[in-house]
Amino acid sequence: MGKVDPEALHKDFDPEREHHDAGAFLEEEVMAAPSVRNALAKVECPYPGYQRDIAALQKYLQMAKEEVRDPLPQVQKPVAQGQNYEGLEKLVKRLQVLGDLPSSVSVPPGSQSYSSAVVAGVKQFQNRHGIEAQGKLGPQTITELNRPLSDRVQQLRLSLERWRWLPHNFAEPPIVVNIPEFKLRAYESLSSGKSALAMAVVVGKAMRTETPVLDEDMKYMVFWPYWNVPPSILRGEMIPKIAKDRTYIQKNGYEVATFSGQVVTDGVVSDEVLAQLRGGKLTVRQKPGPKNALGLAKFIFPNDSNVYLHSTPAQSLFSQARRDFSHGCIRVEDPKALAAWVLRNNSGWTKERIEVAFQAGKEQQVNLARTIPVLIVYSTAVAEEDGQVFFFQDIYGHDKTLAKLEAQAYSRQN
Repeated sequence: MGKVDPEALHKDFDPEREHHDAGAFLEEEVMAAPSVRNALAKVECPYPGYQRDIAALQKYLQMAKEEVRDPLPQVQKPVAQGQNYEGLEKLVKRLQVLGDLPSSVSVPPGSQSYSSAVVAGVKQFQNRHGIEAQGKLGPQTITELNRPLSDRVQQLRLSLERWRWLPHNFAEPPIVVNIPEFKLRAYESLSSGKSALAMAVVVGKAMRTETPVLDEDMKYMVFWPYWNVPPSILRGEMIPKIAKDRTYIQKNGYEVATFSGQVVTDGVVSDEVLAQLRGGKLTVRQKPGPKNALGLAKFIFPNDSNVYLHSTPAQSLFSQARRDFSHGCIRVEDPKALAAWVLRNNSGWTKERIEVAFQAGKEQQVNLARTIPVLIVYSTAVAEEDGQVFFFQDIYGHDKTLAKLEAQAYSRQN
């Protein structure tokens, strides 16, 4: 179950976990068991990702124990291939310790030339640490290279804690979005650890419109959706634009409507309509279409935060390494692939029919034959099947908060 109640950190995250009476379990399952190890395995997190994190933790604990701190010199401007870097020998050793550069790579004594072989190692390191993998040696890359391995140990420990919060089984294979990784995975089954689908996502802006950690069930999806502008965006962003330019909604494909959906105007906004918007008596929605903020599909799992998955016309954002740009909802890179996976249990919804729905030009809601668990989680350390360990920035500060809560929990138990 973990040391920390997840609701202490995430009010919307409370999956149905198994609870155990420790005394009864010891008496009934452990004391008379022929194998104590096998008996205790029944209450351990059953997922391969958890076991991979344990293996990674053991590796990084040993690396941290052997680490000799010798920071790389920082730079003012990124160093490109062929340029000189005064800390080249230290850089090569650091990359080799971390496993991003083969031990066979060496540099001539006293050399400062940032060669292609070293660039390849830096790219590998950048890819594992959520940095745009261009190979240039910039301030952010050096900061992450200089980070003590004890920090990575902490990230892995916190990841293990989050794994323990999950239930031991799901009625249906889940969709999991990991916020700091900016990635969505749809699993064949979480117990197998194998994903049927993976794609990049855009999440909420740090410090302003953060995407919440939560667990809900996806119940339906909508092709060619309207975008109902949230009240906060309407007040803070849209009404000032309409007041400045009364043709704003007409130019941008919006319409003013009642809360029951009756259209008031999609043209010039009068003083009377603007006053009703300011008074909260009317709302604004964006018409369906390729330029709609939600793109051509949205995937709904009802929740108190009104967060959902949706496509987007702003595809260029997916090429960036750090992708916290939204108002809280989650933009998906490949909505057609996600729609095919979500509708796989709905009879008749072939890829061809899905393609037709994406081209139809009209709103269509499709209720799912089976609801799908959706987990929006927050882990800054991920151990993959090939043994690589990826680390990501604590963009919302949740690691820092969880570390404090975990320390308090351990101190109470001791």
